Amino acid sequence: MALSPQWLDELRSRITLSGVIGRTTRLTKTGREWKACCPFHNEKTPSFTVNDEKGFYHCFGCGAHGDAIRWMTDQRGMPFMDAVKELAAEAGMEVPAPDPRMAKAAEQRASLHDVMAAAQAWFVDNLASPAGAQARAYLDRRGISAAAIREFGFGYAPDDRGAIAKALSGFSKPMLIEAGLLIDVEGKDPYDRFRGRLMLPIQDRRGRVIAFGGRILADVPNAPKYLNSPDSPVFDKGRTLYNLHRAAAASRQSDRIVVVEGYMDVIALAGAGMGEAVAPMGTALTENQLELIWRLVPVPVLCFDGDSAGQRAALRAIARALPMLKPGHSLSIVTLPEGLDPDDLIRRDGAQAMSALLSKGETLVDAIWRFERDALPLRTPEDKAGLKARLIDHTETIQNPDIRSLYRRELLDRYGAFAFPPRPPREKPAFQKGRARFDQRTTFTAPSDRLRQLTPAAVRSRMISALLVGLARFPKTIAEEGERLAGLHPEDRGQALLLDAMLEVAETRKFAVEIDSQPLETTDVAAILQERGLALPDRESIGGMKFAFLSDQPGEPEATRELVQAIELLVEKPAIEIALAEATARFAEDPEGAYAEQQRLLKRKLEFERRLMQMAATRANASAT
Repeated sequence: MALSPQWLDELRSRITLSGVIGRTTRLTKTGREWKACCPFHNEKTPSFTVNDEKGFYHCFGCGAHGDAIRWMTDQRGMPFMDAVKELAAEAGMEVPAPDPRMAKAAEQRASLHDVMAAAQAWFVDNLASPAGAQARAYLDRRGISAAAIREFGFGYAPDDRGAIAKALSGFSKPMLIEAGLLIDVEGKDPYDRFRGRLMLPIQDRRGRVIAFGGRILADVPNAPKYLNSPDSPVFDKGRTLYNLHRAAAASRQSDRIVVVEGYMDVIALAGAGMGEAVAPMGTALTENQLELIWRLVPVPVLCFDGDSAGQRAALRAIARALPMLKPGHSLSIVTLPEGLDPDDLIRRDGAQAMSALLSKGETLVDAIWRFERDALPLRTPEDKAGLKARLIDHTETIQNPDIRSLYRRELLDRYGAFAFPPRPPREKPAFQKGRARFDQRTTFTAPSDRLRQLTPAAVRSRMISALLVGLARFPKTIAEEGERLAGLHPEDRGQALLLDAMLEVAETRKFAVEIDSQPLETTDVAAILQERGLALPDRESIGGMKFAFLSDQPGEPEATRELVQAIELLVEKPAIEIALAEATARFAEDPEGAYAEQQRLLKRKLEFERRLMQMAATRANASAT
């Protein structure tokens, strides 16, 4: 049978916890408890307590907490089963025989750990060999010290499709495939997943190698910069955080966990004395990963790059965290200056600047307000009502009723102050004797459907619908024009959701880990849209426009060219409007200069709208003929 909860409870009841801990830590009796200086962090005043009646230890300084088994695994570094066996022998209990199926699974995992350990040793040897010269040169350019190379276990995978099978010939090829070191293609010999890459081991909480991440060194077209191991019996990328085994210990000193975007960010922070950094596996932060870091600290710091991809990653992490919020647990959001990653900032401004930035993170509610307020233009009452709807949508995902109501009130208070600012008092006009007062009213006729379709806003909406259909048909353009598309900001919520989904699938493919550098396909886009319950615009909403990228027999070069041209036109309008708003805001300080800038931008805006409508009209006429 397996180790049941009842059996483990019996084991704990037969063990005197203070006796187990007292073998390596000096305890002092105080009432019903024992006290000591915490063995998990440096302190001068004892804050570590042991309670034999309740069967647990706790440190009020660093938060370390657990029972006798946890003490053996965390403080003495023993594997779980070794700890159980040692305590069982002390308690005079027989360890039950494991379930055969569980034993087989454990044996399989153990053998895969052996494979990964052997692969790691081989990668490290390669880095030190003449073949690893290019990888060593890259590490030198990045300023990574010899100590960091040893600490993080850097290695090198040679550019050879059959090298690892030869090097690890003691293991079968099926085992190497299951470990993710070989790729199995039907009808062909398995070949190396990692080739010509700087290698980093990914380790579990016990420090065992369970996967690898590889950075490409040569300039190979269409090859992903970073490649991770696929999921395996020992590796689940959604439940694993890079460097967690080191960061957990460091967090007890700093009372902080910092989540960054990539491996090299973690290593840069460690080099600057901040060893409490972790990173997800090239994907958005998952619910399981959030749970892992919340067990260590109540308010982890999420530190993302200032570019559009980093901001989208931050917003996705916030969306995942909201349903899980509980009293005392939240997130702090730090955004780096645009164009800089942690390594760049540390090199430019020093470790103190990075530490200061991490200490000044936004609260979760501040970040939600900023993201949604800046997401779309807010010129009309409809725009502002859309902002309110988006804010309420966020609060409705929060499961805890108290936190949900507090978030709703806070965000709606901010919305009210923004949408309905206090007006200055008006002076009443002096009454003039003998002046007639009358009410002039004019009756206006509503514009026809045809006129509404000809407005710049309607034309822009139809072109965005056409563009989304074209991007789904030629998804390579999404990746190539991702930065530009991130600035599009459709005013229609449905269009915005479609665009965000397309950008996400393109970004995820950039970090593809389970296949060998495959281009983004139409089916990938269709799958994620279907998964989210989204549908592409129909022909009626496009309004009869006939672009090459909508043709049933498109020529890819012409279609791509027209897609890029449409993106350029559509992205220009928000940029002009932002610049106009900035020029208007400068009127009080520089009226003459602000007026000249405003007139120039208005002229550009009119020219943009003329070009946009001309392009739409040309295509509509082409459709009619």
